[in-house]
Amino acid sequence: MVILFDKFNLPKNIFEIIFATKQQRIVAELLIKEFKEKGGELGKSEMSLFATQLHEGNVITELAEPEYKGKKVKISYNKRQFYDRILTPMKSMGIIEYDLYKKTYKLSDSFNKELIRIGIMWLREMRKKP
Repeated sequence: MVILFDKFNLPKNIFEIIFATKQQRIVAELLIKEFKEKGGELGKSEMSLFATQLHEGNVITELAEPEYKGKKVKISYNKRQFYDRILTPMKSMGIIEYDLYKKTYKLSDSFNKELIRIGIMWLREMRKKP
């Protein structure tokens, strides 16, 4: 996944930097909210249930968008696209980790560590002799 950003116009919401579309951002925020409500960890079946509820349009939430302020909104998102465009990129960036033994997903700080590592790579590149 490629993250493109303008340091002079960084949005306040991290999901606006990571995801290309408004719909992806909303679904990613809902997923993180679900994690937080469940103590930072979701089982494989809980993740599948969340994806199914999204697919069926059974997720109801309030959005921070000005046009929806204070209104309950039904959110629908294709299950396959959820795994391909939301969960898999979040795993590959280190925002979410999957424990193969416990079969659980959990929030991770690996994303932060990788961004620091990328910054160090840039510093090394800058200091290289021509």
